[in-house]
Amino acid sequence: MPTQALLEFMLDHARARDAVHSPFDVPAMMRGFSDIGLAASEVASRVHDRTEYLRRPDLGRMLDPASQHLLAGRGGGSRQLAIVVGDGLSPAAVNAHALAVVRSLIPRLAADGVDIGHAVVASGARVALGDEIGAILGVRMTVMLIGERPGLSASDSLGAYLTFAPEVGLTDEKRNCVSNIHGSGLGYDEAAFRIAWLIREGLARGLSGVALKDESGAQAPRAITANSTRHDESET
Repeated sequence: MPTQALLEFMLDHARARDAVHSPFDVPAMMRGFSDIGLAASEVASRVHDRTEYLRRPDLGRMLDPASQHLLAGRGGGSRQLAIVVGDGLSPAAVNAHALAVVRSLIPRLAADGVDIGHAVVASGARVALGDEIGAILGVRMTVMLIGERPGLSASDSLGAYLTFAPEVGLTDEKRNCVSNIHGSGLGYDEAAFRIAWLIREGLARGLSGVALKDESGAQAPRAITANSTRHDESET
């Protein structure tokens, strides 16, 4: 292998490792939500440190008791949507991109008449942690912005996972994903456009996952109604 190629590989590998172990800047995330005009709740999974997070994915899918109690007292109000920001496997990606995506997303949701009932910042989070958060808050849909597994081509890639009717025990076919959000990948505005489309359509049809295809450039929007809770089987 040529020296230059070897050095580039070693650098990319080091960046990926650093991204996994970078600290999650929760105070900055909380301030960012406040500046946007959203009051966020700070929660944590049951992992105690980053080593346990990597070794015990199951603990990253469950809220610790204090967080469960906190969110139980935060229910009520708008129950349409909760935005959850979690560190995931690349806190560096979340620190760099999550707030910018949220800033671009908010006016699109407002134009669609979607109320953000809750915002949550979650440490030690896996994707499925959003299911328990959404279930406790009683929202119809959650969108989880989380750091994706770093690769050699991108160590700071952010993903957005959308789940209608969140509850503990759901599996991945119940989610939609908008991935590869970073400086050399999907831009903030395009990501926000796709996420907003999936949120609007998911709420209107009462579903998410494999039954909801991203056709954001092909269809007129559906009206969101308060009693849209489950999809018509004829649509699938």
